[in-house]
Amino acid sequence: MPNLIEPDTERLRLRQWRPEDRAPFAAINANPEVMEFFPRTLTRDDSDASAEAFEGMIVTSGWGFWAAESKVEHAFIGFVGIKPVPDDLAFAGAVEVGWRLARPYWGRGLATEGARAALRVAFEQLGLNEVVSFTAEGNRRSRAVMDRLGLRHVADFGHPRLPPDHALHRHSLYRVTVQEFGSQRGTH
Repeated sequence: MPNLIEPDTERLRLRQWRPEDRAPFAAINANPEVMEFFPRTLTRDDSDASAEAFEGMIVTSGWGFWAAESKVEHAFIGFVGIKPVPDDLAFAGAVEVGWRLARPYWGRGLATEGARAALRVAFEQLGLNEVVSFTAEGNRRSRAVMDRLGLRHVADFGHPRLPPDHALHRHSLYRVTVQEFGSQRGTH
């Protein structure tokens, strides 16, 4: 079994999932504002299945989409982390950085702070050469986080799980290399 990696930041603890995270995670996934750039909100069963998959990956790999806990409120606020890109995407084989936070925690820099810690794990502990991130083209908030992290927009693509006429079909792909991330040290 691999060593469990649980990064901390000034305001966040990125940790393994706990049973008590399921209900607040389901509330996050049922919020239409949080899920605006996803095809639909999630049912409790779908949300629990996602949390279980995230937890399982961390058990198997030592890293993944970690549960994000606010050190100030001592509360679960969503997830932040890294995981392999799904096989049905053209850039499968890459590792993505991603996040989803409860609405009250937006606009505080927490997604950026947590994702920066996840990128440090990817590059400094896992030895990856690059990390990607992607979102629906219209998701300006997530794209702004990607920009703040130093990821650069490299392509647009049609998401294979959405029909071409779907409002969220067009996605934007971002990428950062270990060298690019390393050159940012001390600037963020």
